[in-house]
Amino acid sequence: MNKDIQDEIMKEEKKEKITIRVKKTIKLLFFLIIFLISFYSYTSYISTVKVEVREYRIKNKKIPNSFNGIKIIQLSDLHFGTTMFLEDVNKIVKLTNERKPDIVVFTGDLIHKEYNLESKEQEKLINKLKSINASLGKYAILGDEDNESIATIFNQSNFTILRNEYELIYNQTNNPILLIGLSSSKKNIDIEKGYQYFKETNHNSNIYTITLLHEPDTVDDIIYQTDLFLAGHSHNGNIRIPFIKYSPFKVEGAKKYDQDFYEKNNSKLYISSGLGTKEGIRLFCRPSINFFRLTNK
Repeated sequence: MNKDIQDEIMKEEKKEKITIRVKKTIKLLFFLIIFLISFYSYTSYISTVKVEVREYRIKNKKIPNSFNGIKIIQLSDLHFGTTMFLEDVNKIVKLTNERKPDIVVFTGDLIHKEYNLESKEQEKLINKLKSINASLGKYAILGDEDNESIATIFNQSNFTILRNEYELIYNQTNNPILLIGLSSSKKNIDIEKGYQYFKETNHNSNIYTITLLHEPDTVDDIIYQTDLFLAGHSHNGNIRIPFIKYSPFKVEGAKKYDQDFYEKNNSKLYISSGLGTKEGIRLFCRPSINFFRLTNK
Protein backbone atom coordinates (compact mmCIF):
# COMPACT_ATOMS: atom_id res chain seq x y z
CA MET A 1 0.00 0.00 0.00
CA ASN A 2 2.85 2.39 0.87
CA LYS A 3 4.52 1.67 -2.46
CA ASP A 4 1.32 2.43 -4.35
CA ILE A 5 0.88 5.65 -2.42
CA GLN A 6 4.49 6.64 -3.06
CA ASP A 7 4.12 5.89 -6.78
CA GLU A 8 1.01 8.07 -6.88
CA ILE A 9 2.80 10.90 -5.09
CA MET A 10 5.75 10.64 -7.48
CA LYS A 11 3.41 10.78 -10.47
CA GLU A 12 1.76 13.91 -9.07
CA GLU A 13 5.16 15.52 -8.45
CA LYS A 14 6.29 14.65 -11.96
CA LYS A 15 3.11 16.17 -13.43
CA GLU A 16 3.64 19.30 -11.37
CA LYS A 17 7.25 19.62 -12.55
CA ILE A 18 6.18 19.19 -16.17
CA THR A 19 3.44 21.79 -15.69
CA ILE A 20 5.97 24.25 -14.22
CA ARG A 21 8.37 23.64 -17.13
CA VAL A 22 5.60 24.15 -19.67
CA LYS A 23 4.55 27.41 -17.98
CA LYS A 24 8.16 28.64 -17.93
CA THR A 25 8.58 27.73 -21.61
CA ILE A 26 5.36 29.53 -22.54
CA LYS A 27 6.48 32.62 -20.57
CA LEU A 28 9.88 32.54 -22.25
CA LEU A 29 8.33 32.21 -25.70
CA PHE A 30 5.90 35.02 -24.89
CA PHE A 31 8.69 37.39 -23.84
CA LEU A 32 10.79 36.31 -26.84
CA ILE A 33 7.91 37.07 -29.21
CA ILE A 34 7.33 40.45 -27.53
CA PHE A 35 11.06 41.23 -27.80
CA LEU A 36 11.19 40.26 -31.48
CA ILE A 37 8.08 42.31 -32.30
CA SER A 38 9.47 45.30 -30.37
CA PHE A 39 12.89 44.91 -32.00
CA TYR A 40 11.39 44.71 -35.47
CA SER A 41 9.08 47.67 -34.82
CA TYR A 42 11.95 49.79 -33.50
CA THR A 43 14.45 48.92 -36.23
CA SER A 44 11.89 49.15 -39.04
CA TYR A 45 9.47 51.90 -38.05
CA ILE A 46 11.04 54.09 -35.36
CA SER A 47 14.80 54.31 -35.82
CA THR A 48 14.42 54.53 -39.61
CA VAL A 49 12.37 57.74 -39.60
CA LYS A 50 13.50 59.66 -36.48
CA VAL A 51 15.88 62.03 -38.26
CA GLU A 52 18.56 63.70 -36.14
CA VAL A 53 20.48 66.86 -37.02
CA ARG A 54 24.22 66.46 -36.45
CA GLU A 55 25.82 69.85 -36.01
CA TYR A 56 29.54 70.43 -36.65
CA ARG A 57 31.74 73.51 -36.40
CA ILE A 58 34.37 73.66 -39.15
CA LYS A 59 37.34 75.88 -38.33
CA ASN A 60 40.00 76.70 -40.91
CA LYS A 61 42.12 79.81 -41.45
CA LYS A 62 41.64 79.52 -45.22
CA ILE A 63 37.92 80.26 -44.94
CA PRO A 64 37.38 83.85 -46.20
CA ASN A 65 35.98 86.39 -43.75
CA SER A 66 32.88 86.69 -45.90
CA PHE A 67 32.17 82.99 -45.19
CA ASN A 68 32.43 83.24 -41.41
CA GLY A 69 29.21 81.79 -40.02
CA ILE A 70 28.14 80.32 -43.35
CA LYS A 71 25.84 77.31 -42.86
CA ILE A 72 25.97 74.18 -45.02
CA ILE A 73 23.41 71.38 -44.88
CA GLN A 74 24.31 67.96 -46.25
CA LEU A 75 21.53 65.57 -47.28
CA SER A 76 22.31 62.12 -48.59
CA ASP A 77 20.97 58.67 -49.50
CA LEU A 78 17.26 59.38 -49.28
CA HIS A 79 16.48 56.06 -51.02
CA PHE A 80 12.93 57.30 -51.51
CA GLY A 81 10.49 54.40 -51.52
CA THR A 82 12.04 52.27 -48.77
CA THR A 83 11.56 53.97 -45.40
CA MET A 84 11.29 57.54 -46.70
CA PHE A 85 8.16 58.81 -48.41
CA LEU A 86 6.56 62.20 -49.15
CA GLU A 87 5.50 62.89 -45.54
CA ASP A 88 9.07 62.15 -44.42
CA VAL A 89 10.50 64.47 -47.08
CA ASN A 90 8.19 67.17 -45.66
CA LYS A 91 9.89 66.80 -42.26
CA ILE A 92 13.36 66.83 -43.84
CA VAL A 93 12.60 70.02 -45.78
CA LYS A 94 11.22 71.62 -42.61
CA LEU A 95 14.30 70.66 -40.55
CA THR A 96 16.52 72.02 -43.32
CA ASN A 97 14.75 75.33 -43.85
CA GLU A 98 14.47 75.98 -40.11
CA ARG A 99 18.26 76.25 -40.01
CA LYS A 100 18.33 78.77 -42.87
CA PRO A 101 21.28 77.22 -44.72
CA ASP A 102 23.40 79.18 -47.16
CA ILE A 103 24.43 76.09 -49.12
CA VAL A 104 22.65 72.74 -49.43
CA VAL A 105 24.41 69.70 -50.89
CA PHE A 106 23.03 66.26 -51.72
CA THR A 107 25.60 63.47 -51.93
CA GLY A 108 23.78 60.84 -53.97
CA ASP A 109 21.12 58.10 -54.09
CA LEU A 110 17.82 59.96 -54.20
CA ILE A 111 15.40 57.16 -55.19
CA HIS A 112 15.69 53.48 -54.23
CA LYS A 113 16.63 51.59 -57.38
CA GLU A 114 13.77 49.08 -57.05
CA TYR A 115 11.08 51.67 -56.38
CA ASN A 116 8.73 52.62 -59.19
CA LEU A 117 8.21 56.37 -58.83
CA GLU A 118 4.92 57.40 -60.42
CA SER A 119 4.68 60.69 -62.32
CA LYS A 120 2.35 62.38 -59.79
CA GLU A 121 4.58 61.31 -56.93
CA GLN A 122 7.63 62.58 -58.81
CA GLU A 123 5.98 65.96 -59.34
CA LYS A 124 5.22 66.25 -55.61
CA LEU A 125 8.78 65.23 -54.72
CA ILE A 126 10.19 67.87 -57.09
CA ASN A 127 8.01 70.55 -55.49
CA LYS A 128 9.18 69.58 -52.02
CA LEU A 129 12.86 69.57 -52.99
CA LYS A 130 12.37 72.85 -54.83
CA SER A 131 11.06 74.40 -51.59
CA ILE A 132 14.45 73.87 -49.90
CA ASN A 133 15.96 77.33 -49.51
CA ALA A 134 19.69 78.08 -49.75
CA SER A 135 20.93 81.62 -50.30
CA LEU A 136 24.18 80.62 -52.05
CA GLY A 137 22.96 77.60 -53.98
CA LYS A 138 21.90 73.95 -53.95
CA TYR A 139 24.24 71.30 -55.37
CA ALA A 140 24.06 67.56 -55.95
CA ILE A 141 26.15 64.65 -57.18
CA LEU A 142 24.82 61.36 -58.53
CA GLY A 143 25.16 58.21 -56.45
CA ASP A 144 25.64 54.66 -57.66
CA GLU A 145 21.84 54.14 -57.85
CA ASP A 146 21.06 57.43 -59.61
CA ASN A 147 20.30 57.60 -63.33
CA GLU A 148 19.39 60.36 -65.77
CA SER A 149 15.79 60.51 -64.57
CA ILE A 150 17.18 61.36 -61.13
CA ALA A 151 19.29 64.09 -62.72
CA THR A 152 16.08 65.51 -64.19
CA ILE A 153 14.47 65.59 -60.73
CA PHE A 154 17.47 67.45 -59.31
CA ASN A 155 17.51 69.94 -62.18
CA GLN A 156 13.79 70.66 -61.85
CA SER A 157 14.28 71.09 -58.09
CA ASN A 158 16.82 73.89 -58.74
CA PHE A 159 19.85 71.80 -57.76
CA THR A 160 23.06 72.22 -59.76
CA ILE A 161 24.48 68.79 -60.55
CA LEU A 162 28.27 68.59 -60.43
CA ARG A 163 29.49 65.76 -62.68
CA ASN A 164 33.22 65.76 -62.02
CA GLU A 165 33.01 69.55 -62.04
CA TYR A 166 33.80 72.47 -59.78
CA GLU A 167 31.99 75.64 -58.80
CA LEU A 168 33.43 78.82 -57.29
CA ILE A 169 30.99 80.14 -54.68
CA TYR A 170 31.13 83.83 -53.80
CA ASN A 171 29.53 85.67 -50.92
CA GLN A 172 29.51 89.44 -51.54
CA THR A 173 33.31 89.67 -51.99
CA ASN A 174 35.85 88.46 -54.55
CA ASN A 175 37.16 85.73 -52.21
CA PRO A 176 35.34 82.49 -53.05
CA ILE A 177 35.40 78.95 -51.74
CA LEU A 178 35.78 76.02 -54.13
CA LEU A 179 33.13 73.31 -54.33
CA ILE A 180 34.01 70.14 -56.26
CA GLY A 181 31.52 67.39 -57.07
CA LEU A 182 32.76 63.93 -58.09
CA SER A 183 30.42 61.38 -59.60
CA SER A 184 29.99 57.97 -58.04
CA SER A 185 32.71 55.46 -58.88
CA LYS A 186 30.00 53.57 -60.80
CA LYS A 187 29.11 56.71 -62.78
CA ASN A 188 32.46 57.35 -64.49
CA ILE A 189 34.24 59.26 -61.77
CA ASP A 190 36.97 61.53 -63.14
CA ILE A 191 39.08 63.01 -60.35
CA GLU A 192 41.41 64.90 -62.69
CA LYS A 193 38.50 66.61 -64.39
CA GLY A 194 36.86 67.42 -61.07
CA TYR A 195 40.05 69.08 -59.80
CA GLN A 196 40.61 70.98 -63.04
CA TYR A 197 40.67 74.25 -61.10
CA PHE A 198 43.99 73.30 -59.51
CA LYS A 199 45.54 72.79 -62.94
CA GLU A 200 44.14 76.07 -64.22
CA THR A 201 45.56 77.98 -61.25
CA ASN A 202 48.83 76.05 -60.92
CA HIS A 203 47.72 74.07 -57.84
CA ASN A 204 46.49 77.02 -55.83
CA SER A 205 46.18 75.58 -52.32
CA ASN A 206 45.13 78.84 -50.68
CA ILE A 207 41.47 78.50 -51.60
CA TYR A 208 39.24 76.67 -49.13
CA THR A 209 38.10 73.50 -50.91
CA ILE A 210 35.07 71.29 -50.26
CA THR A 211 34.63 68.07 -52.23
CA LEU A 212 31.41 66.10 -52.52
CA LEU A 213 31.80 62.33 -52.80
CA HIS A 214 29.35 59.48 -52.86
CA GLU A 215 31.66 56.60 -51.90
CA PRO A 216 33.96 57.75 -49.07
CA ASP A 217 36.77 55.32 -49.94
CA THR A 218 37.41 57.55 -52.96
CA VAL A 219 39.42 59.91 -50.72
CA ASP A 220 42.43 57.59 -50.96
CA ASP A 221 42.58 58.21 -54.72
CA ILE A 222 42.67 62.01 -54.41
CA ILE A 223 46.12 63.59 -54.36
CA TYR A 224 44.98 67.22 -54.39
CA GLN A 225 44.77 69.15 -51.14
CA THR A 226 41.16 69.23 -49.96
CA ASP A 227 40.02 70.81 -46.72
CA LEU A 228 36.63 69.19 -46.31
CA PHE A 229 35.17 66.00 -47.80
CA LEU A 230 31.43 65.32 -47.54
CA ALA A 231 30.38 61.78 -48.44
CA GLY A 232 27.45 59.37 -48.17
CA HIS A 233 26.83 55.79 -49.31
CA SER A 234 27.90 53.96 -46.13
CA HIS A 235 24.85 54.88 -44.01
CA ASN A 236 27.41 54.54 -41.18
CA GLY A 237 26.61 50.84 -41.41
CA ASN A 238 22.86 51.12 -40.67
CA ILE A 239 23.46 48.77 -37.73
CA ARG A 240 26.12 49.90 -35.26
CA ILE A 241 27.54 48.55 -32.04
CA PRO A 242 27.04 51.31 -29.47
CA PHE A 243 29.89 53.16 -27.73
CA ILE A 244 32.64 51.78 -30.01
CA LYS A 245 31.24 53.17 -33.28
CA TYR A 246 31.65 49.93 -35.17
CA SER A 247 29.42 48.39 -37.80
CA PRO A 248 29.72 44.72 -38.80
CA PHE A 249 28.10 45.42 -42.17
CA LYS A 250 30.22 47.29 -44.72
CA VAL A 251 29.41 48.05 -48.35
CA GLU A 252 31.65 48.29 -51.39
CA GLY A 253 33.01 51.80 -51.65
CA ALA A 254 32.87 52.29 -47.87
CA LYS A 255 34.94 49.37 -46.61
CA LYS A 256 37.63 51.57 -45.08
CA TYR A 257 35.66 54.70 -44.21
CA ASP A 258 32.13 53.99 -43.00
CA GLN A 259 31.70 55.90 -39.73
CA ASP A 260 30.71 59.55 -39.31
CA PHE A 261 34.12 61.28 -39.12
CA TYR A 262 37.76 60.76 -40.10
CA GLU A 263 40.79 63.02 -40.27
CA LYS A 264 43.19 62.25 -43.09
CA ASN A 265 46.38 64.33 -43.27
CA ASN A 266 45.05 67.91 -43.20
CA SER A 267 41.61 66.95 -44.51
CA LYS A 268 38.39 66.30 -42.64
CA LEU A 269 36.00 63.63 -43.91
CA TYR A 270 32.38 63.65 -42.73
CA ILE A 271 30.12 60.78 -43.79
CA SER A 272 26.35 61.08 -43.56
CA SER A 273 24.37 58.22 -42.06
CA GLY A 274 21.88 58.90 -44.85
CA LEU A 275 18.15 59.47 -44.63
CA GLY A 276 16.68 56.27 -46.02
CA THR A 277 17.93 52.70 -46.06
CA LYS A 278 18.54 50.01 -48.63
CA GLU A 279 17.49 47.12 -46.36
CA GLY A 280 14.75 48.90 -44.42
CA ILE A 281 16.24 48.60 -40.91
CA ARG A 282 18.48 50.66 -38.61
CA LEU A 283 19.89 50.01 -35.15
CA PHE A 284 21.80 52.56 -33.05
CA CYS A 285 22.24 54.56 -36.26
CA ARG A 286 19.51 57.10 -36.85
CA PRO A 287 19.06 58.84 -40.21
CA SER A 288 20.74 62.23 -40.18
CA ILE A 289 20.99 65.70 -41.64
CA ASN A 290 24.56 67.02 -41.34
CA PHE A 291 24.71 70.71 -40.44
CA PHE A 292 28.05 72.56 -40.75
CA ARG A 293 29.02 76.07 -39.65
CA LEU A 294 32.19 77.51 -41.21
CA THR A 295 34.54 79.85 -39.39
CA ASN A 296 38.16 81.01 -39.64
CA LYS A 297 38.28 82.10 -35.98
